[in-house]
Amino acid sequence: MATATSTLFSLSSLSASLPSPARPAPASLSLRAVSPRARLSASYAAFPIGGLGAWAAATPASSGRWRRRGLEVVCEAAKTGTATGRRPDSVKKRERQNDRHRIRNHARKAEMRTRMKKVLKALEKLRKKADATPEDIIQIEKWISEAYKAIDKTVKVGAMHRNTGNHRKSLLARRKKAIEILRGWYVPNAEPAATS
Repeated sequence: MATATSTLFSLSSLSASLPSPARPAPASLSLRAVSPRARLSASYAAFPIGGLGAWAAATPASSGRWRRRGLEVVCEAAKTGTATGRRPDSVKKRERQNDRHRIRNHARKAEMRTRMKKVLKALEKLRKKADATPEDIIQIEKWISEAYKAIDKTVKVGAMHRNTGNHRKSLLARRKKAIEILRGWYVPNAEPAATS
């Protein structure tokens, strides 16, 4: 049996249920296809007088109910809370957790970005430096290690997807490798050694 919060309308009375400037809009409208064997029922009080539309042709299955086949429009009012208007304690707890996690995730991401910028700026300085030596990259490798650690922590707590973390670590490694190749400190193998 339908209540006032779940009123059923037929397609012919759809226009009466659509919002107009004089009437407030319903909370949700949805079309529901009903199989021929399925039965939708609603009480007489759910329909306005003269608004039965296609329901008038249907025969009453029992006292106070109508049977209808085909496509029906269902208009339901969404519930906003409990009967008392109070939100459950679990909702409040979830909001507190979300606030804590947002602050924690922001701090992790900020630390990760700071360490990545430190490495990228040092690599850029090393690229522009005229008298660079292979020993200059040792300090940068330590900073890269710290950046990797920050990225891994960010991924571990769930603030960033693991593929994004791997992408950022790869970015740092590629930039370092590019500087080493540019300076001639690293020579990649053009041909892999043939094993027999």
